[in-house]
Amino acid sequence: MKKNAPVRNAFYAQSGGVSAVINASACGVIETALRSKHIGKVYAGRDGIVGALTEDLIDTTRESAATIRGLKHTPAGAFGSARFKLKGLEQNRAEYERLIEVFRAHNIGYFFYNGGNDSMDTALKVSQLGASLGYPVTCVGVPKTVDNDLPHTDCCPGFGSVAKYVAVSTREASLDVASMARTSTKVFVLEVMGRHAGWIAAAAGLAGRGPEETPHIILLPEVPFEQQKFLDRVRQCVTDHGYCVIVVSEGAAWADGRFLADAGTRDAFGHTQLGGVGPVVANMVREAHGYKYHWAVADYLQRAARHIASRVDVEQAYAVGKAAVELAVRGVNAVMPTIVRKSSKPYRWTIGHAPLSEVANKEKKLPPDFIRTDGFGITAKCRRYLEPLIAGESYPPYRNGLPQYARIRGVRVRRKLGDFKV
Repeated sequence: MKKNAPVRNAFYAQSGGVSAVINASACGVIETALRSKHIGKVYAGRDGIVGALTEDLIDTTRESAATIRGLKHTPAGAFGSARFKLKGLEQNRAEYERLIEVFRAHNIGYFFYNGGNDSMDTALKVSQLGASLGYPVTCVGVPKTVDNDLPHTDCCPGFGSVAKYVAVSTREASLDVASMARTSTKVFVLEVMGRHAGWIAAAAGLAGRGPEETPHIILLPEVPFEQQKFLDRVRQCVTDHGYCVIVVSEGAAWADGRFLADAGTRDAFGHTQLGGVGPVVANMVREAHGYKYHWAVADYLQRAARHIASRVDVEQAYAVGKAAVELAVRGVNAVMPTIVRKSSKPYRWTIGHAPLSEVANKEKKLPPDFIRTDGFGITAKCRRYLEPLIAGESYPPYRNGLPQYARIRGVRVRRKLGDFKV
């Protein structure tokens, strides 16, 4: 950063599916930016990037310091998020030009976009267009995805807490099933998130140790589903243990790539809408073996469960938000802070960064050596990777038996431009 550089404002937005710790990243961005002599105000987009396009900005300086600090223990997206994908520059240049117009009108020189693969692509494009239009904006992506599939970072903020929730829930549900299996339910299926990468399903493997302990079967997107092999394994588990616990990723697919639960529709990002693989798998078992079963879908519960968040995850989420601002005020543009693992035992990590061009629209899947040879579980190497990420507790404050979460006032910034339809 050049000396005597003009003070410019910052814009922060949350994107895509939220998590238990995305607000911790928001806290890291806002607290660090407000301490910087290079940044004036910090504006947040109401409902993500849509807030920028419609000039619906929230003035975070109108929030109390206690509220901003409280974001660190508050789940979901405090400023609102959106599944809204900006198309390519050639397809819809008007949207990107509108962003620059809004940034120019409000003296915004820093853009912090808190999201996953698609969001990193948007931040990259905004950095490129701003320069070409003569209004350079320093764009830094803030990593966030419960799917843990961003490349060039050891893990993604949001994943550790989902992993902890899934591992704990699998262990507890397994005890429930085991206690009733002799005369009641013999098969329990838990469906978890993970469209193309099985990191969350793999985390369920932390509930037990080895193929004899639950979950007995993990169905991963990286392993083509073989129905007869699966059904044989279920029967063997019930024969050997009296019951079978199955964890299935929503993205489990047949060998030809078709999702087991393809609902035939697409979401706002153009991704296949999945229709619930848990009951699909449970019905296969019922039809083949007639076992009494129960199934559950973790769905929003897994990514909203701040009450059982991983302390490591919270710390990393805040750290990447803080680092994003520190990089930006140093003049580092079009990058994403990354988490760099220095050692696993003891667990040590630091912050690095990677170019957005190497992150945007790329996915990191489970490595083959993280998957057991039978395809139904995780290896010791995978366990060594996962265990540190769920370590520690970071409980929110409680009152009358319930967690107390921060709520922003959301004071709007006065508009200066005309309407823009999205």
